[in-house]
Amino acid sequence: MLSLSQFQIKLSEQFISPAFSIEITTPGNYVLAGRNSAGKSLLLTALAGNGKPVSGQRNADVVIGEVSVEKQQALIEKEKQKDSADILDVIATPTRVFELFAQTNADYHTHPLYEELVHALRIEHILDNAFLSLSTGETRKVIIVMAWLSNASLILLDEPFEGLDVEAIAHFSAFLNSQTQASLILSANKLADIPKQMKATLIVMDNLAVAWRSDSTLSYEQICNELRTWFALGAEDVSAPPALTHDRENTSYSNSTQEQNTQEKPLPDTLIQLVDGWVKYDNRTIFENLNFTLKKNEHWQITGPNGSGKTCLLQMFTGDNPHCYTNNLTLFGIKRGTGESIWDIKKHIGIMSNALHMQYKVSASLEHVIISGFHDSIGLYSRPTLKERECAEQWLSVLGLQSKKHDSFQSLSFGDQRLVLIARAMVKHPTLLILDEPCNGLDEFNRQKTLKLIDILARTGNSTLLYVTHNSEERIPSIQHVLNMRDYNPKT
Repeated sequence: MLSLSQFQIKLSEQFISPAFSIEITTPGNYVLAGRNSAGKSLLLTALAGNGKPVSGQRNADVVIGEVSVEKQQALIEKEKQKDSADILDVIATPTRVFELFAQTNADYHTHPLYEELVHALRIEHILDNAFLSLSTGETRKVIIVMAWLSNASLILLDEPFEGLDVEAIAHFSAFLNSQTQASLILSANKLADIPKQMKATLIVMDNLAVAWRSDSTLSYEQICNELRTWFALGAEDVSAPPALTHDRENTSYSNSTQEQNTQEKPLPDTLIQLVDGWVKYDNRTIFENLNFTLKKNEHWQITGPNGSGKTCLLQMFTGDNPHCYTNNLTLFGIKRGTGESIWDIKKHIGIMSNALHMQYKVSASLEHVIISGFHDSIGLYSRPTLKERECAEQWLSVLGLQSKKHDSFQSLSFGDQRLVLIARAMVKHPTLLILDEPCNGLDEFNRQKTLKLIDILARTGNSTLLYVTHNSEERIPSIQHVLNMRDYNPKT
């Protein structure tokens, strides 16, 4: 059994959780449902024993496994610290996927669910790869396998399907319905997050508290019937705030001082030109022979399974992947590797991605996070202008977060953080807007709002879009071109 009694935890200097009281009995499965900011992840954090206890009691006589963004990020950060070992004159050896499994369970090869889970998640081909060379979706798959290898009797799954490709979602859902090793607590902010055929006790969160709990185990159909009321959407018109006009003699949104007090040259019609593009790590070729041209107002959706190179490609365009220098790549009329400043590139780009979300760990208010989009910075390091603050306020109003504009970004739920970072990407109406799985972690209400905003910018704005999603229901009507990275993966 696992129970909390008026249990509070401290997650940062600025945030202490409300007092939670709940009892979880095993064996048995639970679906923890609620919209963004309802408190699902916060309750799972308390159940996992993370954070600093402040008051109340937590009693646990079960072995707990955890699948969450926080768990994923912690492992990534641990590996990055190893990469910095050269400061101490130590040669860093990247940790391979199979080594992480061995650290979790020395006998992982003989674990009864190992082969089934590896096959369900389609990761046989990455077992010998360095963990840090994996895509976001692939690292999520590794975390999932580690949870079962730990022989946990209760596994906490905080939106486990986010970032997984379509095939992996289907096979992992089937695995969840068939496995009997562990009891599960699975969080969901939309009906699509719940595996079909799952039977579970339903717990609904609202306003950082347990709002309702079923008296017994419900079938999948009963769970969906209950949640249709809780997840009901209200009709809402949404519009994107206009682009901010400013006096370039007094305000520069570029970090390149050479751009200040000078007139901008008009950008060419061809924004991106990649010739015979490729990315390779160690002995693994991610993609090759990719020729891609992006013209103004020619919007593209980029598709492909986890590990096919979608994020690698976008990071080449933003200058966050060193392969931008090893490829024949021209951005905004500038050939990479010719002495250009990275800020000459970034000033034309707005970006929302899983990697950016993980990096945005500075202490800043919601208002300042959105304004940082004007300056292409993580955090805000100059005094915002009145126009910038007015623009941020307009975006916060669109998001329904106006009352929280002075709150700490780190105090928000994952989904609300996502919304703020989407606004940060869009706020300057950039020439190139890159959205890499922007709807991850959003409930149905905020997902529909975000999709409408993206479509509005594609139809009426001056931004050209590159958009990544695994979900066919998240297609943007105004995006007509599709680049499938699977077509450029090495044939095996």
